Amino acid sequence: MMLIVSVSTFAGGILTNTNQHVAFLRMLARGASIDIDGVYYNPAGLSFLPADGFYLSLNGQSAYQTRVIDATFPLFPEEGHHRHYKGTASAPFIPSIQAAYKKGNWVISGSFAVGGGGGKASFDSGLPMFDSKVMAGLAGNSKLQQLAQMTNAGAVSDLYSISSAMEGRQFIYGAQLGFSYKINDWLSVFAGGRMNYFTGGYEGYLTASLKDAYKAYVEDPTLYGLELDCDQTGWGLTPILGADLKFGKWNIGLKYEFMTSLNIENKTHKNSDPDGALAAYRNGVNTPNDIPALLTAAVGYEILPTLRASAEYHHFYDKQAGMANDKQKALTGGTNEYLFGVEWDVLSRVSISGGYQRTDYGLADGFQSDTSFSCDSYSLGFGAGIKLSPKLKLNVAYFWTNYSDYTKSMDTGYNGLPLGGTDVYSRTNKVFGLGVDYKF
Repeated sequence: MMLIVSVSTFAGGILTNTNQHVAFLRMLARGASIDIDGVYYNPAGLSFLPADGFYLSLNGQSAYQTRVIDATFPLFPEEGHHRHYKGTASAPFIPSIQAAYKKGNWVISGSFAVGGGGGKASFDSGLPMFDSKVMAGLAGNSKLQQLAQMTNAGAVSDLYSISSAMEGRQFIYGAQLGFSYKINDWLSVFAGGRMNYFTGGYEGYLTASLKDAYKAYVEDPTLYGLELDCDQTGWGLTPILGADLKFGKWNIGLKYEFMTSLNIENKTHKNSDPDGALAAYRNGVNTPNDIPALLTAAVGYEILPTLRASAEYHHFYDKQAGMANDKQKALTGGTNEYLFGVEWDVLSRVSISGGYQRTDYGLADGFQSDTSFSCDSYSLGFGAGIKLSPKLKLNVAYFWTNYSDYTKSMDTGYNGLPLGGTDVYSRTNKVFGLGVDYKF
């Protein structure tokens, strides 16, 4: 389990991307939308589209994220026993497509998007959990203790250096299909599903070797080493139900996505310790990676013919979704999100909008790790929608997230002696989006 790097580049729950249309980036609260982006956010509301016909939306997003761990550990030789680790995650181009065909009270809709993951995370200097565990183990090595005394090297950690790097990638591609039906003038319902395909992989190494000044004292200067190169795939189906209630200037959108049972299978190309530290990455091993169920509820209100506002709530049922080593059980609860957005038609062809989202996870030390951590956050987005013609609309947006630091107490030891420390987790996230909506 040592080399897994969890990648979540977009907004949403622990394993869910909710920004699947640029309209979300520029307004955020889209759960009461009656537009083509409703294919994902409010599929039942599609029955209230203003005219019959075919609707199409093409979107592209670029997301860039950093993950930082400030670690303190007694065996780190640096001043204050402190080390700074930085990883980068990037998704230069994430596409999504939404389409809908309306005929009378019926709408058939579908989409293709990245429903989870969406990038590649790289830690070029490794991670503190690897360094601390290796250093703790080597500190108790009697031969190294004797060598340190014989050479007046000081501490055992002065004898060697650690070189490590790791990279993880995750993409969950989702293809959705469903039907909406308007029961009467104020109620519409939706039923459909999403097929999810997971593809990812992990590649990394760690080597602890004696420094040049001490290599003459041993036959093999390599003290410890790990290597992993593993691809993973899996798939699962998400049933989806929705309802939309429209009362004059008010609109209420409801959606429930059931939990997706998803197991990922290893196709391992290299594993230096298949019966030990890397046993979970033996070829053919399956690991649970369920996508949590999601409940969304939103209300939109037309304040003026040119001014609209909306508020929304999301709940992700994270504790009920199976994860590797049942780590979901350590969570104190599911994820709660609170979203607000406003849109103003400043000109007949130009609308500007902005929004806010607060994300609160049920985090706990038992869930967080250097290789997979989340931080509570708030996000801000703004942008514009420009009508290039009566049938063509351009959406452009910028979205960024501010994360709260999370501090985890660590307990690494050797020979029964505890070695405490702390890891302080933090992240940054920026997303730019550009898309077009077309009504045929």
